Amino acid sequence: MIRLAVYAEQHRAALDYDLLCNTGMELNDVGGRISYGAFRSFLQYLGPGSALARELHPEEAAWTMAAKTNGILADVYDVLAAINANLCSVGSGKRAQKPQAYPRPGKKEENKFGFRAEMSGEDFRKWIDDRRREHGGD
Repeated sequence: MIRLAVYAEQHRAALDYDLLCNTGMELNDVGGRISYGAFRSFLQYLGPGSALARELHPEEAAWTMAAKTNGILADVYDVLAAINANLCSVGSGKRAQKPQAYPRPGKKEENKFGFRAEMSGEDFRKWIDDRRREHGGD
């Protein structure tokens, strides 16, 4: 409970705003009109557009404010980059290099080998088998 109180004090302005907008209560009401358990649940289920989320993760919060629009624009960017890469390779006899995707918040980047570090053993074996088939090793 002490950690909860310290956390609440560190983010007082954002939590006051979220509580006022969602419940009509203030941080001072916690422990009285709002139990500590209810307050902890409130914190746990605050959405990505909350003032607390914007304070803790400003970059990601900017995406959630207009997530659909930003996601669509990022997809359009990726398609245009792929078209551009293909057009640049026309007549060269070389295959176009796949352009890097526009970075999206919260998405882990793949390393140069094409897999994420937290790949499971089964996924890794599948990846190895796919590479062997591509290079005629199987």
